[in-house]
Amino acid sequence: MEPMDIVGKSKEDASLPKATMTKIIKEMLPPDVRVARDAQDLLIECCVEFINLVSSESNEVCSREDKRTIAPEHVLKALQVLGFGEYIEDVYTAYEQHKLETMHDSLKGGGKWSTGAAMTEEEAAAAQQRMFDEARARMNGVVSAPKQPETNESLES
Repeated sequence: MEPMDIVGKSKEDASLPKATMTKIIKEMLPPDVRVARDAQDLLIECCVEFINLVSSESNEVCSREDKRTIAPEHVLKALQVLGFGEYIEDVYTAYEQHKLETMHDSLKGGGKWSTGAAMTEEEAAAAQQRMFDEARARMNGVVSAPKQPETNESLES
């Protein structure tokens, strides 16, 4: 039984973005080295297989601990069990760096939906109500000009 059969998907269903993988492969090699397309495809398949292997073993580690959510510790233990213990320190360092970057992004409000401008709870509620009203009017076939947000007169003077 192939690992892909375990999750009930065909090989075509689970892959990695070819352009991204090609970029990673090229960044890892000296500029004068070229990689044949077949070799790139093989490397991508190896990465997919590696991810399946580590995921499956992480799930086993998680199950043995009677847990339902795979945690980073389970992945690190899976790497050890699979014989990749020499990489654990580098993987853990990369994980810690990722956590720091993620925390930094969330603290500075750099989420993908962030506009950089913070709203008070009252402003957000008013904006939400305005959007509801506009959507309701569109649903009822009423065409109206979008309402401008109310300005705070004390700021204008």
